[in-house]
Amino acid sequence: MKILITSKGNSLNSKFDLRFGRAGWFCIYDDKNKTTKFIENENVNANGGAGTKTAEKVAELGIKQVISGDFGPKAKSLLERFKIQMIIMDEGSKTVQEIINKIQN
Repeated sequence: MKILITSKGNSLNSKFDLRFGRAGWFCIYDDKNKTTKFIENENVNANGGAGTKTAEKVAELGIKQVISGDFGPKAKSLLERFKIQMIIMDEGSKTVQEIINKIQN
């Protein structure tokens, strides 16, 4: 299963980003292959609709689960429509690697 984790940077040592639509980067973790890939969020500086545009991108990428700090109401309803599970974590001090370690346990 592909899991998206919002990140402030493009490495496993980057801090977890509590923002969904305006996160700087996304870590895509494949729990089957245990691989990670980082992609830059093209909607980080969008004037409006960053959450909905990001939700559409997440669906395009085939993500089944998103881990972030918060989801706006429009992004939330789109993700629900796409049947993508949302996990809210208030762990802004954690790194992406620490979040992955939690998933693996």
